[in-house]
Amino acid sequence: MIQETYDKARVVNFSDAVFSIVMTLLILEVGVPSIATLNKLSFGAVLANRIPDFIGLVVSFLVSALYWIGHIKLMKFVSVVTGKLLWINIFFLLTIVLLPFSTAMYVNGFDYPGPFMFYCINLAVIGAFNLIMTRYVYYSENKKTGFIRVLYRWYRARAINVLIIWVLAALCTLVFPMFARMIFVFLFVVQFLIDRRFKKKMTLVE
Repeated sequence: MIQETYDKARVVNFSDAVFSIVMTLLILEVGVPSIATLNKLSFGAVLANRIPDFIGLVVSFLVSALYWIGHIKLMKFVSVVTGKLLWINIFFLLTIVLLPFSTAMYVNGFDYPGPFMFYCINLAVIGAFNLIMTRYVYYSENKKTGFIRVLYRWYRARAINVLIIWVLAALCTLVFPMFARMIFVFLFVVQFLIDRRFKKKMTLVE
């Protein structure tokens, strides 16, 4: 039976479009003050009231950017887009599309654990689909496109890092809510350490 395949360029372009739309929509969750509000409050007070909005924007935008960069790097090693990979990518993008909604839930219910937990679960599920896609590409390509084992372990480590951090944040929400909201910082710290470790390994391979 001949396996149906799809145009890689169209899949990549569609994915890029989804990312660009999602990352743009995030700014819409930062409420623009009305003239009445500006007349009533000082400009500093208006900005202070929107601190949760800007936190949600920055965190979601940077996390989306990391996933987009990871998607670009991973698709470079794809020679053929199979039906299975296409659907994994579609479900991955579905979780990305949900991000503006979960971000809005988070910033509008900034002092409540439920909305933040939903936000963390959204990001954790994105990480899970990213991990699934990384694994599928590695084993389906079978090193044909240069996706060697050390690169796969590098990408897998980054995907697992994101998944673990957001699962921990969700679990900590009910017990240590303030710590849970700051735990995302470890995402970038751990990723920096992962990248430094695997860059050394790549140097030895070369």
